Amino acid sequence: MRCTKAVIYSENLKYNLQQIKNHVKPGAEICVAVKADSYGHSAVATARIAHELGGINWFAVATVDEGIELRDSGITENILVLSLCVPEEFPSLFAYKLTPFSFGKEYITALSAAADLYFEDNKKHDVFLAVDTGMGRIGCYPEEAGEQAELISSSKHLALKGMATHFCVSDGISSDAQAFTREQYEKFCTAVENVKARGINPGICSCGNSAAIMNNFDMHFDMVRPGIITYGYYPSEVTKEYLHSVHKDFDIKPVMAVETQVVAIRHFPKGKSVSYGRTYECPEDTDIAILPIGYADGLLRRFSPGMEVTINGRKYPVCGRICMDQCMVNIGKDNPDVKLWDRVVIFGPEESGALTTADDLAKIGNTISYEVLTSISKRVKRIIF
Repeated sequence: MRCTKAVIYSENLKYNLQQIKNHVKPGAEICVAVKADSYGHSAVATARIAHELGGINWFAVATVDEGIELRDSGITENILVLSLCVPEEFPSLFAYKLTPFSFGKEYITALSAAADLYFEDNKKHDVFLAVDTGMGRIGCYPEEAGEQAELISSSKHLALKGMATHFCVSDGISSDAQAFTREQYEKFCTAVENVKARGINPGICSCGNSAAIMNNFDMHFDMVRPGIITYGYYPSEVTKEYLHSVHKDFDIKPVMAVETQVVAIRHFPKGKSVSYGRTYECPEDTDIAILPIGYADGLLRRFSPGMEVTINGRKYPVCGRICMDQCMVNIGKDNPDVKLWDRVVIFGPEESGALTTADDLAKIGNTISYEVLTSISKRVKRIIF
């Protein structure tokens, strides 16, 4: 097995899920976001661990194929498809019992027609009505919700299982951000009332994402959809600091550690350049460790310069440009603490020995932990620990 791997700390995942359960409004369902292969953590493994923990009846994916993967792996809980599908995918929605987001007269009509062709009896397929309250992505406007819910409910083979919207700045702590989130919530309430006014049960209403779970307890409605906090990271550093100040009993732990090994140690004289573009020259005689991990594995090229890895409890800087399959680390001259085949931790939880987190890399790369985690590619084998 290749030495470059992603270790998934299952106990940390269970811990995070329990923390979420402890902070959700009593009676509210939990729909764990396992899209993008659980933000790189293995959707199947995450779903199985959540199933073992109990009390989690929904999972959210982005694509039909992601839902099929879960079903083929024996996952029987409800699966919500957050992104819109195309007509060619509709039969798979029905066959694998996936609950899609839907909105728009043309879309709902097409989905209804496909259901009429697929189902021969009076069976109905559950759908969620997506409502755009300010995200500016998919969803009907609140004032359209009643009419579109009626279109779903009048379908012979579709049933309105629920309604959902998505907050776009719930991770912000400024007065403007909080006011906009409140405005989105109120618009969603209006959409729900518009549906009820037509004599239609809106079903499971959901708007709480990771930040709103912690920051907006009154907005949990019937179901929350935790994403990044499931995997041990906060939506932003600002959110983390704020939530720690108001929820001192809430704590989450990073779940993934990416690690590799030293496969070569080179002795380089002062002035020798390292990697493509000759952007790095050794400032003195030194030793360079070669690691078999690169941007094809998800170690983004823009992480260097600035990135450090952990070897035997010490940080060492990556030097030169990160290559597709390899990167180089300056370990200093004649360093007795680093040897051939030594384990190297790129980032991870404390238990892994890492001194760097995905948040640290995100700062260097001017991005967010979401991108760092989801960039870890399929060729990096996931090991469930």
